[in-house]
Amino acid sequence: AYDIGLHGVVYQVNKWGPKQFDWDKKLADADYVGPTCQYCHMRGGHHNVQRFGTVYTSMGMSMADRGAPIWKEKRDRWASVCDDCHSPRFAKENLQALDESVKDAGLKYRETFKVAEDLLKDGV
Repeated sequence: AYDIGLHGVVYQVNKWGPKQFDWDKKLADADYVGPTCQYCHMRGGHHNVQRFGTVYTSMGMSMADRGAPIWKEKRDRWASVCDDCHSPRFAKENLQALDESVKDAGLKYRETFKVAEDLLKDGV
């Protein structure tokens, strides 16, 4: 998803430019033209990449985790990373769009699984 998204494209186009991505600098001191995976997922030098992830560890769990206290904390932390470069509204709107995409993907996954299950029952 990163590679085909706006941030990934900016990285792919500029990654060899030393003025755009100076790999000799520590991540915290870097002023990159766009965020790398590490910028968002290893912010502050943390090596736990899930720390700044939303709780989309699996398609089935995304909805179940909404009531957990960690859900709001992780969402707020996720949005705070976007706030480094974007407005708070931008981050919240994109997080909402992500929620809708995950919900749609979950429905499509279940529909697809049902088709495969029916085919198996039919001996295909």
